[in-house]
Amino acid sequence: MAKKSAATKAGPKRKSKKDESGDARRSAGKSGAEAPKGEISGKDYAREMKKLHVELVKLQEWVKLKGLKVCVVFEGRDGAGKGGTIKAITERVSPRVFRVVALAAPTEREKSQMYVQRYLPHFPAAGEVVIFDRSWYNRAGVERVMGFCSEADVKGFLTVAPLFEKLMVNSGIILLKYWLEVSPEEQTRRLAGRIDDGRKIWKLSPMDVKSYNRWDDYTKARDDMFAATDSSWAPWFVARSEDKKRVRLNVISHLLKQVPYKAVPVAKVKFPERKIGRYKAADFPFKYVPERF
Repeated sequence: MAKKSAATKAGPKRKSKKDESGDARRSAGKSGAEAPKGEISGKDYAREMKKLHVELVKLQEWVKLKGLKVCVVFEGRDGAGKGGTIKAITERVSPRVFRVVALAAPTEREKSQMYVQRYLPHFPAAGEVVIFDRSWYNRAGVERVMGFCSEADVKGFLTVAPLFEKLMVNSGIILLKYWLEVSPEEQTRRLAGRIDDGRKIWKLSPMDVKSYNRWDDYTKARDDMFAATDSSWAPWFVARSEDKKRVRLNVISHLLKQVPYKAVPVAKVKFPERKIGRYKAADFPFKYVPERF
């Protein structure tokens, strides 16, 4: 018998990024999705994000000046990139204006309340932008798929949600709803990356593990949710989330176009002359942090 070649002994050849990109394009073509674009460099990403952060600050000042009420909802499967996108939005703005709401599982008391009741206190007042990292749409998604509510509860929610959101919009709230769409392959890669990463292990909850093999159930839940709640006054916007950098840039760019704003004139800042030395600091035994770095 002929000896195996060195290449055979070494095992299957690992695909290059070029090969993986080609596979992704072919897969996208079969599924009808848009083929992925080339990788965006860190330098290009930083440059574009800086521009968007400047615009977000302009939006912030306009929201404060005009007393606007903005509510942004982020939904999507586990690992779709909701948290990273929200962090990119809020990185350079004031937490007093941009508030992030990420509610924990409901308490026994909250379970006895009207379903949307625990979300109402977090709605924006004048001059605020509130971002929900998951929202009342938990009922149409995780609660339905994982059996935390009945089908009657889901049907009732899907019937009432558009009317509830109509009330929000009529009260002056600018409501934006984003769904981040990720493929099963990319979701698996991201979830697996959390297992041994001490920075991300907290993101991998027991619920994520239980939900992992219910892809089709979540797909049906998403489709039913869209069919019932994609209204003219509160439409769903879907963002492809295969590339984290691109989805963040795309979502922020889109958000900025949904809320008309203008740059608020800012007076030029001039520091007054500072006089130092008129007071001698006390000789206090300060407990300094060790300088390990």
